[in-house]
Amino acid sequence: MLNVLINLVKTNNILIFVGMNKELTDTKDFLQNISDYIHFFVKDNTPDSWVLLLQILTKFMVFIAIIYLVDFLFKLIINSIFRIFFDKDKYPVLKSVYGAKLTNSVSHLIALLFGSFALSSFFYRHPKSHIFLERLIGLLIVLVVAQMLFRGITAIRNYFIINKDYYKIIALNAVSQTLNIFTVFVTSVIAISVLFGISGSAIVGSLGAITAVLVLVFRDTILGFVTGIHVATSKNLKVGDWIGIPKYNLEGTIVDLNLLTTKIENFDKTMSTIPTYDFLTTEIKNIQVMSESNTRRIKRSIIFNIKSFKFLDEEAIAHLSKINLIKEYLEEMKKQINRERGPMENAELVINGRQLTNIGVFRHYALNYLKQNEHIDQEGTLMVRQLENTPQGMPLEIYCFTNDSLWENYEVIMADIFDHLMVASKEFDLEIMQLNKI
Repeated sequence: MLNVLINLVKTNNILIFVGMNKELTDTKDFLQNISDYIHFFVKDNTPDSWVLLLQILTKFMVFIAIIYLVDFLFKLIINSIFRIFFDKDKYPVLKSVYGAKLTNSVSHLIALLFGSFALSSFFYRHPKSHIFLERLIGLLIVLVVAQMLFRGITAIRNYFIINKDYYKIIALNAVSQTLNIFTVFVTSVIAISVLFGISGSAIVGSLGAITAVLVLVFRDTILGFVTGIHVATSKNLKVGDWIGIPKYNLEGTIVDLNLLTTKIENFDKTMSTIPTYDFLTTEIKNIQVMSESNTRRIKRSIIFNIKSFKFLDEEAIAHLSKINLIKEYLEEMKKQINRERGPMENAELVINGRQLTNIGVFRHYALNYLKQNEHIDQEGTLMVRQLENTPQGMPLEIYCFTNDSLWENYEVIMADIFDHLMVASKEFDLEIMQLNKI
């Protein structure tokens, strides 16, 4: 009985294998029929001098169309499956893979493998073209595999982002750059080996000897090249950007960026030149972002004498209530204070309970003044805040953004604001120290 079962299993396996071989053979026969149809159709309808060229070109275009069709069908099927499980909360891994377009790379790989399988059937009448296309498809497979590795790293990063695992993201960013460089190197070696039929060990050995010489002779150029790639891929800097370099005490516009040097036009129309590779290790402030958004930050303090701070009595509140910007605020606060202090014991003492102060009311006045100023960006951060006390006094910081990034206009807007606030502080009996910035 056991022998019967074993023989039955063997028979089934043989039948399955034969069936698969038959399907593959049928596919090859089908492709050969298409190839033969194109072959004889072109032969019968074109001049003899053009027959060979048109046969190869026509077969090549049809071959590319078949690969594209296979790629499209598999992409449609795979992406449709992934869309079913698109819920990032339930399936974060699938969401990450789909977001990194790793599924597209898998479709490309399947299509190219099919092309490699179909190549011999499609170009069996053109052996020279077959050899060339075989190497070309091999090269494309190598490139697609490399693309899958890059997108795999992106998928891992997406997964960490979905899970908000930011520490792992930082670690991955540090590792991925090294992996990317290594992958590019290995891919390049394999691609050259596949395309030209050269041994990979010979390529690596040659590169090792050449690299040793190049590093010694062209160190600055290589560093500049690496920096250029970094700048191009990160998109942090470009010609025309307004930058600041604290190391060199420079601030100006990039007018030229090449392998060795970067030229910066300073605002006094002088020209500065720094090594391009210095961008890798030097702090660079790209102020162009601020210019493109047409906003520029104001962050400056007025320092007040703490001795001039005081509670506001009824007379002072009545006087300040005539100021339009804080009239409603004072009326509302007066109602709240009276309501809170009404049942309070010893309410006649100012220190008991809640009270208004001249510095607090002035802070609110300054905030309202900025909110109604047409030159201040109301969408950006806007606040008036107290900073830590200093030996000189208490700084009151103005933090906001102008809606005009042009330097000349920015300086005028900021000057107008502080001119007004410093003079207006006298209405609140506040004393400004002889320092206007910390």
